[in-house]
Amino acid sequence: MTNKKPPLSPETLAAQALGWVDETTRAVVPPIHLATTYLRDPDNQYRSGRIYSRADSPNYNQPEELLAKLEGGAAALVFASGMSAATACFLALAPGDHVIAPKVMYWSLRNWLLNFATHWGLVVEFVDADSIEAVRQAVKPGKTKMIWLETPANPLWCISDIAACAKIAHDAGALLAVDSTCATPVFTRPIEHGADLVMHAATKYLAGHSDVMAGALVGARDDEHWKRIRLIRAQLGTILGALESYLLLRGMRTLFPRVRTAADNAQWLARKLAAHPLIEAVLFPGLPGFAGHDVAARQMTGGFGGMMSIRVKGDAGLNLTGEAAAIAVAAHVGLWKRATSLGGVESLIEHRASVEGAGTPAPSDLLRLSVGIEAKEDLYADLDQALAAAHRRNSA
Repeated sequence: MTNKKPPLSPETLAAQALGWVDETTRAVVPPIHLATTYLRDPDNQYRSGRIYSRADSPNYNQPEELLAKLEGGAAALVFASGMSAATACFLALAPGDHVIAPKVMYWSLRNWLLNFATHWGLVVEFVDADSIEAVRQAVKPGKTKMIWLETPANPLWCISDIAACAKIAHDAGALLAVDSTCATPVFTRPIEHGADLVMHAATKYLAGHSDVMAGALVGARDDEHWKRIRLIRAQLGTILGALESYLLLRGMRTLFPRVRTAADNAQWLARKLAAHPLIEAVLFPGLPGFAGHDVAARQMTGGFGGMMSIRVKGDAGLNLTGEAAAIAVAAHVGLWKRATSLGGVESLIEHRASVEGAGTPAPSDLLRLSVGIEAKEDLYADLDQALAAAHRRNSA
């Protein structure tokens, strides 16, 4: 017989934050360490393993190890923001390297790639990343060093086939990095599908309460590229503060119930809104008619996330365009909050084309919805009255 215990489920690991207990006080919640420097031993060594908190803060240990376990990776790093985490992946490459990125992706990172990254020397090519053939055709043998995916991709929620793209990348000697912010490890573990790096804008679902700015990376291997990323974080100082590290871990302890509730709400709302007479289309991977549904169903387990977009109908008879109708709907909501970002417990609504400006892939009649954990019936009723009010106001 063996007394070997079965592995704990991800839900348990998250809820107990790995079950770590502070060795000094026996507290079940970790202390916040404010020290910036650490004592050297009399023989000039640092046996504690810590020198300076920019690289060695104990505040990082628990959230990083928890996230690495949830994603099935070898190691994790927390950063000051999602942007600092994402850009570190590219900065660990060399000028002249060719990278492939989606045409539909987080707008701020897209702008960084178009501006800073290209001026710095990376060769960036944007493709329809929901097309395996488009990704394959974009690869330049010997030059492509990274393929970047975002799935589901903000704000159209396009789905990329992680496993297929991983094979394309690896056959070309390139890395595959996946922005899995909206899927979260609750629904997708990209490393299991062949990804080398996983990025989270931890401000969103991982922290989950719209009160922490943070980012995170998980590496499938502690290899040379990972070591360069770690060095970049220390040298650029894109580190997470002590309080933010604590709050991130606290948020991750409720990750599974929060995200599952939001996803269940989103699935129910998507079906209801798809039948609404004032909505042109609902963009949500959980709908069977959605273009990426089959791929999403293969690589997302247990749900399709809490993000969706709706395209609002105009009315020629009322001289109301879809864009004007969408903006009017956002103006008339009461429960939904008109704010950017996503992944919090509260539901947010945003006219994305206004935010992104020229060149956006978001249609002008599109509203992005971050579905929270409120009662789904209340969320629907608020949208329903806002849709009616937008058309009623124009006809008055």
